[in-house]
Amino acid sequence: MSLIGKPLEAVDTPALVIDAGALERNIARMAAYFRGSRAVLRPHAKTHKSPRIAHMQLEAGAVGITCAKLGEAEVLAQAGIRDLLVANQVVGEQKIARLVRLARYAQVTVCVDDAANAEQISAAAQAAGTSVGILVEVDIGMRRCGVEPGEPALALARRVVELPGLVFRGLQGYEGHLVTVRERAERERRVREAMAPLIETRQFIESAGIPVELVSGGGTGTYDITSQIDGFDEIQAGSYVFMDATYRAVEGPGNVFEPAIFLWSTIV
Repeated sequence: MSLIGKPLEAVDTPALVIDAGALERNIARMAAYFRGSRAVLRPHAKTHKSPRIAHMQLEAGAVGITCAKLGEAEVLAQAGIRDLLVANQVVGEQKIARLVRLARYAQVTVCVDDAANAEQISAAAQAAGTSVGILVEVDIGMRRCGVEPGEPALALARRVVELPGLVFRGLQGYEGHLVTVRERAERERRVREAMAPLIETRQFIESAGIPVELVSGGGTGTYDITSQIDGFDEIQAGSYVFMDATYRAVEGPGNVFEPAIFLWSTIV
């Protein structure tokens, strides 16, 4: 039974409730920002995990969708979304086999930070007669994934270019350790400082004769900082669609996004 448009009193509790109007306004506000930006928006689906909301974001102007994991990308592709970034590493024989199957009917890009992983994806893609887009992930201070900036990133980019079945597209760097820094000026200073080696790595790779189509990263707490950095092309912000309390506190009076998801409960 559809409860869309029904009064909240008609909803059995507990229930997770989306304010559709707030959701639509949040999508529209972020889309409006990027219409005036040099960078483009590839929103992260890990927040909503919903093909319907992803289509709303695309209709508003997003260039594609970012996913945290392969399973999210598969679901979105089955729903007709064809430009997908898996913003993490896909490892293991079974998952790599799924990745190359996905690449046969969607434009899929994945991050790598290890030559052996790139070689495994290459072998599987070649056997399947398809190709997979690759972003070399660079560690810009989060210490989670990524190669070091500079020569290590160049060496991996060169290896990706050499491998059949892979298309080197560019770099990813995620400043997740900085997106909730409370003071705006300090957040901007630290984000620009973290991004400098990533942009220098882009220039280093390009000076070696390897084209870099894009540099991708960013989040809801930094979208209006990273999008202003020369050499940074694509922003992966996702939380803005529902806008959680932490990001609202970080943004303070300048916040333009509304809470759009709530837990509806009965207290006795």
